[in-house]
Amino acid sequence: MDDSFNNFKSFDDDNSIDLKQEVSKFLRYWPWFVLALFIALISAYVYLRFAPRIYQTSAKMKILDESEGLELPTSAFVFKRVNINLENEIQILTSYLILEKVSKELNLNTSFYEEGTIQTAQIAQLPFNYEQIIHPDSISTGLSYSVIVKEKNFEITNLNTDKTFKLSNNGLENSKYNLPFNLKLENSASLNKILGKKFIIKYGPLKSSALKLKSRIKVEPVGEQSDLLELSIKGESKELSELILNKLMDVFNKDGINDRQLVSKNTLEFIDERFVFLAEELDSIEIDRKDFKQQNNLVDLAADAELGLQQRTKSDEEVFKIETQIALAQLVQQALKSDSGKGLLPSNIGIDNSGINGLIAEYNLVILERDKLTGSAGVNNPTVMLIESKIDDLRTNLTQSLNSYNQQLQVSQNQLKGRNRKFVGQVAQIPEKDRLLRAIERQQKIKESLYILLLQKREEAAINLAITEPSIKVVDFAISGSGPISPKSNIVYAGAILGGLLIPFGVLYLIFMLDTKLHSKEDINNINPKIPVIGEIPDVKKTKDILFSDPNARTALAESFRILSSNVDYILPVRDNKKAKVIYCTSTIKGEGKTYISVNLSLALSSINKKVLLIGADLRNPQIHTHIHQEKHKPGLSNYLHDINYDWKDSLIRGFDKHPNHHIILSGSIPPNPAQLLTNGRFKKLIEEAKDEYDYIVVDTAPTILVTDTMLISQLADATIYLARANYTEKNLLRFSKDLSESGKLKNMAYVVNSVGASKSYGYGYNYGYNYGYGNKE
Repeated sequence: MDDSFNNFKSFDDDNSIDLKQEVSKFLRYWPWFVLALFIALISAYVYLRFAPRIYQTSAKMKILDESEGLELPTSAFVFKRVNINLENEIQILTSYLILEKVSKELNLNTSFYEEGTIQTAQIAQLPFNYEQIIHPDSISTGLSYSVIVKEKNFEITNLNTDKTFKLSNNGLENSKYNLPFNLKLENSASLNKILGKKFIIKYGPLKSSALKLKSRIKVEPVGEQSDLLELSIKGESKELSELILNKLMDVFNKDGINDRQLVSKNTLEFIDERFVFLAEELDSIEIDRKDFKQQNNLVDLAADAELGLQQRTKSDEEVFKIETQIALAQLVQQALKSDSGKGLLPSNIGIDNSGINGLIAEYNLVILERDKLTGSAGVNNPTVMLIESKIDDLRTNLTQSLNSYNQQLQVSQNQLKGRNRKFVGQVAQIPEKDRLLRAIERQQKIKESLYILLLQKREEAAINLAITEPSIKVVDFAISGSGPISPKSNIVYAGAILGGLLIPFGVLYLIFMLDTKLHSKEDINNINPKIPVIGEIPDVKKTKDILFSDPNARTALAESFRILSSNVDYILPVRDNKKAKVIYCTSTIKGEGKTYISVNLSLALSSINKKVLLIGADLRNPQIHTHIHQEKHKPGLSNYLHDINYDWKDSLIRGFDKHPNHHIILSGSIPPNPAQLLTNGRFKKLIEEAKDEYDYIVVDTAPTILVTDTMLISQLADATIYLARANYTEKNLLRFSKDLSESGKLKNMAYVVNSVGASKSYGYGYNYGYNYGYGNKE
């Protein structure tokens, strides 16, 4: 594939580009460029004439920060002025949910068109009253209707079914046709403006319209440090584009407000739900507090604690008092037992029993009386004895009274101790009751505080809900440019000119790039710069004038062969002797014109009064006989090589009357073993003998790529002319000839380019390929 670039690149050490040559290759096809440019300009004019005009509509808005104005300036505020993530806002603006709302509110899945003579333009609304009956969400497939305004009615055609309806323009008959819309012409004065015009109403799925709108809307930030966004849209209808952008900003603003209100609404709902729960909890706690006080006989814990302590103290005093009485009673009993009834008993020692105190007092009086009588009357005095009897009775009564009183005190003591233990237990339970009561009261205070807090938050949420701030500030409402942005005539014409030049250039470039054939000597110089090109033979059509038969001819063909013959002399070695110089003519493949060049070169050399011998050494496919109208199998070289008794001079032919010094030896009969014949030594003998008779010997040899005939005899040549045919020879074949020269298989080689200037191959009737038409015979 690298060879496909040969037309534009040099090979080996020569990497230069001949700009003039490259340009000239394209300028040869200037009519193509003119035609393409003409067609492109006509196409541009037609496009500008009938293309719809596209206008750009833009709007600007500022994203408001919800916390703006509530925070004090900080370092973050100073160094980062924008606290809003604009990328997030852009994604929300262009989200499907927002654009679906816009499409639904504006009925963008319903579109209107006005059909003109040449083009159909989209319009924002119909010039008469239109009422859509079908809901945007219920449109699942595409529907189309055409409306033609008549003088007294509308002619409506369902473009999906081709059914036509005629409806009164007063809108009274519309409902009976089950159409998705109602039409009415309210202002008859505007009828003349739209009379006969055709309008088209199209319906599509809401999802498709939203996705289409998403692809059209473009949102970009205004500057790097700004919180402004610019919205833009392109469309045919300015009015519709402005409606879309304004509605988009409105929907986005409402969506932001709803998001902020949603927080307040959710807060209110949450607080209301908590109110019910907290009220139940507060009621439960109050009931628990009441039950706790009732169960523990509590009114006021401090007062109850003080009362309990007083009761306990009083009970302790009473117990102490009873114990004192018991001790006093026991003291009296001991006194009765120890005294044996002789002495006085202690009186007024604190016994609270008046009966006992009376008996003691009476007992002491009787003792005193007895002691008094005993001292005066003696022990045996009847009165004394009577008093003794009385003392015994009083002692007995006193003992019984003290026993009864003691038992009474024991019972009271036990009762007081039991009550005292109760008071002690009540006082001991006061801290636990206080702890439990405090826990209940703490829960009550917590719930009450939470209830009050929720009331406060509820009021705040209600206020926020009522005064929710907008989420955006509209800086510029949607406005459309005065002129269309598309199509632009200067750009279209510039593109047409550019396309008109580039298209043929590209086609030609592709043709040249894929063209692997040789066209001029520059192609040879690019591949084989060390091998000279000594001649360029112009292309001639297949006429009778393809041979240099007239030595005095002044045609371009004759001059080109004169130049070739002169250049051949420059590559031939200089010799002191007068022997002929041997010139081989060969090529790579069949069809490159080596026989044609051999004949004409020999004639050109003969035209300067030189004796020239032309030998047809192409034994496999001889062609010289076709130029001189001789038989193909006329005896010639093959006969001489095969028959040692055959004299080559017997095969000499004078093919051209005006060239008396020109002789030809034809190839002769086609032999089965040409390689063996050429190497048997007789061909060399022929050359050596002919050198003494002629000035030049021109040998038409076989092509080199498939047969070795030419290489077998190449050492006999003084110069080898290697033929390449323009527009026929493949460039990569030149590498084969280059290898032959560099390896020394062909001596003193030079190129001749045949058919130069041909735009296509003329008149030789050769097919492309390497096949030379021989069998594999040697």
